[in-house]
Amino acid sequence: MKKLALALLVLLVAQPVLVSADPTTLTLYSSRKAHLIEPVLELYTQQTAVQFNLHTGKPGPLLERLDAAGKNGGADVLLTVDAGNLWHAAERGLLVPIDSEVLAQSVPPALRDPENHWFGFSRRARTLAYNTEKLSPDELSSYEDLADPKWRGRLCLRTSKKVYNQSLVATLIAHHGEEKAEEIVKGWVANLAAEPFSNDTKALQAVAMGRCDVTIVNNYYFGRLMRKEPNLKLALFWPNQDSQGVHVNVSGGGLLKISPNPGEAKAFLEWLAQPEAQGLFAELNLEYPVREDVPPASAVQAWGKFRGDSLNLVEAGRLQADAVRLMDRAGYR
Repeated sequence: MKKLALALLVLLVAQPVLVSADPTTLTLYSSRKAHLIEPVLELYTQQTAVQFNLHTGKPGPLLERLDAAGKNGGADVLLTVDAGNLWHAAERGLLVPIDSEVLAQSVPPALRDPENHWFGFSRRARTLAYNTEKLSPDELSSYEDLADPKWRGRLCLRTSKKVYNQSLVATLIAHHGEEKAEEIVKGWVANLAAEPFSNDTKALQAVAMGRCDVTIVNNYYFGRLMRKEPNLKLALFWPNQDSQGVHVNVSGGGLLKISPNPGEAKAFLEWLAQPEAQGLFAELNLEYPVREDVPPASAVQAWGKFRGDSLNLVEAGRLQADAVRLMDRAGYR
C-alpha cells in the first residue's frame, strides 16, 4: 500500500503545472488609422503577451458601433483623434473615469478630461503654413490676424465640416466670446482665395502652387507632404505666441464602460503614457508626445519649439455645437 501511495505521489509531482495558454485579448476601437496604431499594439504584445482585437473607422460611426457593442458584446478601449470626439464619447456615457496616478502624473491637465474619462497620448498643433516665396514669417502673427482685410484673396482653409476646425473655433469662442469669434471667422471667409478644401493636404498644395499665401493645418499633414515633396516652398509658423498660444489638440483614449477587462485595459492606457510608448505613438504620425520629458522625432524637432494653448481641451467638446452654428452663420462651409 505504501509503495502504491509513493508511486502516485511521484506521478502527481511529475505532471506539469497547467497554466492558461490563452492570454488576455483587449478589444480596441480606434479612429487612428491601422498603420499608425498597429506597431504600438505589437510592441505591447511583445512586452506583455496581451493580444488585440482592433476595429478602426471614422470617429462618428465608431461611436455608433460602440453603442451597438454595448448591447451585443464587450469592448475595452477607445482611441480616437481630437478632444471633441473624446468629449462626445464621455457625454454619451461610453467611457468611465480612470483613477490612475500614472496617468495623472504623465498627462498634463490641459490634455485630459478633468473627470478622468479620457487622456491625450499625443499632441498635434493646428498651426499656420505659408508659401516661403510669397511671405516672410514676420508678416504672420495670429489666427485672429488672418481675418484682417490685408489677407483678402490670400487665405486657404479646409472645410468647416472637419472636427479639427470645429475645435479650433470652439477655443476661439472660449478665449474671445461668441460675438468676437464670429467676427474672426467672417473675416476668414471674406479673405478666402478659393472654396474650402476637403483636407489639409489639398490646402497645403494650394499654398505651394501660389493659389493662396497661407493656410491653417495640423502639423503632421505638413510633415507627410514634405516627406514626399521636400522641395516645396512651404514652412510652418507658430501663431499667437504673444497671447493664448498655438491651438493644440490630442489623439487620446479612454476605458470603455462595457469593458470585460477593465484592469488590463487600464494597464494598457497607463503604458501608453510611458516614455517608450510615447515616443513611438507620436513618431508614427509626426506628432508630439504629451510628456515634456520625451522628445519628438527629429523631423518634428526641426520645426522649432512653440508655446501651446493651456486651455483645457474639454472646451473643444463643450463648445463644439456652438462653433458649428457660428461657422454656419459666418458662411464658412
